[in-house]
Amino acid sequence: MAGILDGVDQRTQLVGQNRLELLLFTLGDRQRYGINVFKVQEVIHCPTLTAVPHAHPIVRGIANMRGRTIPVMDLARAIGKRPLPEGSDLFVIITEYNRSVQGFLVSAVDRIVNMNWEEILPPPKGMGKDNYLTAVTRVDDDIIEIIDVEKVLVDLMGVEMTVSDEVKPEAAPDRPVRVLVADDSSVALKQIKRTLDQLEIESILARNGREALDLLRDMVKDGTPLQDQLDLVISDIEMPEMDGYTLTTEIRKDERLRHVPVLLHTSLSGVFNLSMVEKVGADKFVPKFNADELAGEVVRLIGLEA
Repeated sequence: MAGILDGVDQRTQLVGQNRLELLLFTLGDRQRYGINVFKVQEVIHCPTLTAVPHAHPIVRGIANMRGRTIPVMDLARAIGKRPLPEGSDLFVIITEYNRSVQGFLVSAVDRIVNMNWEEILPPPKGMGKDNYLTAVTRVDDDIIEIIDVEKVLVDLMGVEMTVSDEVKPEAAPDRPVRVLVADDSSVALKQIKRTLDQLEIESILARNGREALDLLRDMVKDGTPLQDQLDLVISDIEMPEMDGYTLTTEIRKDERLRHVPVLLHTSLSGVFNLSMVEKVGADKFVPKFNADELAGEVVRLIGLEA
């Protein structure tokens, strides 16, 4: 597995072109799953784990890696599958999500595939709200399932969704305020909507960048200025069909849309996103999820400061 993440600098060229790379892995059977390479720090054989008393059932233990202690979670058990067996030849995918580093225990790692976001599709309708899929795609004629890791982490650790009084404007908006939110994670949509509700801001929800762009274009097709209808776009970066970087680029290319502020809100961490904000013309990047930080940036961008 050594070298599987070599060449990350070259992969940054994919961003802004509606492309990504997926690391494929399995969880005890033939079904393959995918995770965005940009969220992966390294892949290692599972080290000796130290059990943690009273830990959540999906936490198999903690490991010391390069001077830091990280939790290692049984990803199969987290999504309702049979737990991975003890003592077998397992791998750990070290990831960074939502400002935290954690390891996901998997049975095997396959390879990295280069894909277009248009090939990443929403999960089939009718699966119910309790499933852990955020998207699906095809590789070698097989269905690849992309797990909603944000849902896994919220189920494990919870998240504070209350906006502090100090962050809220002293008075409610004196006019209707509307924000378009694009995110493929049902958990993230819920978090953002609750944050906006506490600011007394109406939210319009879209499941991916393509849906959001269609909504924006529909708003202006009769000639009504977008600024009379919408105050802000909040977009995830990783989304089926069209990612947030491409959505932002398309907004800035359209004279009817280009003046709306765009806030990119993503579980992808790192300074790389700051440079991409400037490249695609977004106004701000905020890592997921901190209700006060998100609310503060929304208040600032819309101009609702007390």
